[in-house]
Amino acid sequence: MLARLPLPYLLLMAAFATSVFCFYIDRVMKVRQLTAMAFVLSVGGCFGMIVVGSLQYQHWSPEQMLVVYSFTWTGITIGLLPPRKLFLEAREEWRRGIKRQTYKYPKWWVAQRSFRSAS
Repeated sequence: MLARLPLPYLLLMAAFATSVFCFYIDRVMKVRQLTAMAFVLSVGGCFGMIVVGSLQYQHWSPEQMLVVYSFTWTGITIGLLPPRKLFLEAREEWRRGIKRQTYKYPKWWVAQRSFRSAS
């Protein structure tokens, strides 16, 4: 349904998803080079998705791949919100030169990790 929108709207959706992801990376990690790298990889990933989609047996259109790209980056950004505190703690230790072997994970992460290892 969304792939039927005009191409400028889909490009705007993709640009918005990329900018939200890069804004999150910039605000949480506060490393400009990482933000620039995330932007370049995002744009390259978008073009890669369009090319791979057109080479598939189903021949997905660029419009469909732009919708998939937009929702993928939006979902990744939303998924990165809960572990923000852990990222901030790791960033501060990285800046200070502290290297740990293990990190203390929140309880809900530990339960999730033990569930995955049991399968």
